[in-house]
Amino acid sequence: MADLVVRQARSDEVRRVGALTVEAYRAVGYPGDGGGSGYATLLADAEARMRSAELLVAANREGCLLGTVTVALPGTPFAEISRAGELELRMLAVAAPARGRGVGELLVRAVIARARELGLERVVLCSPAALSPAHRLYERLGFARLPSRDWHPGPEVQLIAYTLDV
Repeated sequence: MADLVVRQARSDEVRRVGALTVEAYRAVGYPGDGGGSGYATLLADAEARMRSAELLVAANREGCLLGTVTVALPGTPFAEISRAGELELRMLAVAAPARGRGVGELLVRAVIARARELGLERVVLCSPAALSPAHRLYERLGFARLPSRDWHPGPEVQLIAYTLDV
């Protein structure tokens, strides 16, 4: 991980960030609709995330993008479950060749650091119920389940919530 850097995405990278996000989600079977529900379109639209939230990327020294995460404040277009005093982690994605190298952890830690910089109390997120590898990462980093904010954005989609006091 020493050769990786987490930084704000640049405008010339938004197409690559969007493609990376869609590919990463599809690699784990989500969204399982072939893009029919529109969620794949939302994942691909990194430009919108850059305008309405903070869009972070993990890149190696050569500039190759290995992962991304969206950071949203409550009440903004990409916030789903956050409340006052919370920062929301959204759309964490790691490129397939970079999985298992600590990229996801590095991005999550960057979100935690950002919450501290902003003087916020906690980080919250929601994740597809079946995405157990991501859940293991969150739990290893100290996140706890927040069942009161679990929700169903669609009839066959269950999202489970996590929280971490910072």
